This record gives sequence, structure tokens and C-alpha cells, in this order.
Amino acid sequence: MLLSPARWLAPVVLGLAALAQGLSFPKSTLYVEQGGRRYTLKVEVADTPERQAQGLMFRKSLGEDEGMVFLFPTPTAGGFWMKNTFIPLSIAFFDRQGVILRILNMEPCRKDPCPVYYPGVVYQGALEVNQGWFQRRSLTPGARVGGEALKFWPR
Repeated sequence: MLLSPARWLAPVVLGLAALAQGLSFPKSTLYVEQGGRRYTLKVEVADTPERQAQGLMFRKSLGEDEGMVFLFPTPTAGGFWMKNTFIPLSIAFFDRQGVILRILNMEPCRKDPCPVYYPGVVYQGALEVNQGWFQRRSLTPGARVGGEALKFWPR
């Protein structure tokens, strides 16, 4: 699917503007649970379009139990891309109730064209962690996301 310039240019401009502003992210905690097991993460919260556009761009590392949670005010089916993201990531897309609907692995991309990763589901939140984090814990769609970070959900 070919993306129109308006669909790919806006995140680029927002991301560069965010970097120029030295954008910071709220920090919080989140958990993922399934089958009676709960795993806690320290997360940064991407709750505005500017923070969402910057995401984990230009980061060189991410702790094993760290991540970034993207919280959207309304349901979306949009894709994520890895332009200028140096860390291989796994991403879980979840609904407003915190139920994980889909998990994808994404590869770093340093130059265009970068692939866009579409989940094929309508979601309202997404959690990025080091690639393989969900698999190493046997977490699959149907797992539930919860915790303090969800208090940042835009209304």
C-alpha cells in the first residue's frame, strides 16, 4: 500500500520538531499478565502526537524490563514505522480494556524506504519493548496490560 505524503510526512515533521524541543516523556509502570503470571515494566508514556511521533527514535538501548506505551484518545488502525529507531522491538497492540490483540516484531530502519508495520486490528494502545520480550515470557494475544501508566490515557 502506498502512503500519501500527508500520512508519512506529518510524523516525520512532528518527530523532528520533538527532537528539536528536547521532548521528555512521563515515566510510569505497567504490567502484562496472562495465565496467573504478571510481568512489570518501567515505561515512558507517549500520550501526545508529538511524543508518539518521536517514540524510541535515536535510542541506542532499552533495559530488559523497560518500554514505551503509546496511548491514543480514540481507536485507530494506523501503522508504526521504525525510521531512525536503532533497537529491534516487539510491539503489542491492545484495546481500551487492556487486552492484547496482536504482537509484531519490528526491525530497525536507518534509511528510506522503511516498512510500516500494520497490526490488522483496531487498537487504542501499543506497548514497545525489546524484541522477543513477549515471546521469552510466553505472552500471547489475549494477555492483559494494566497499571499506573494507563492513567495517562488521553480523554
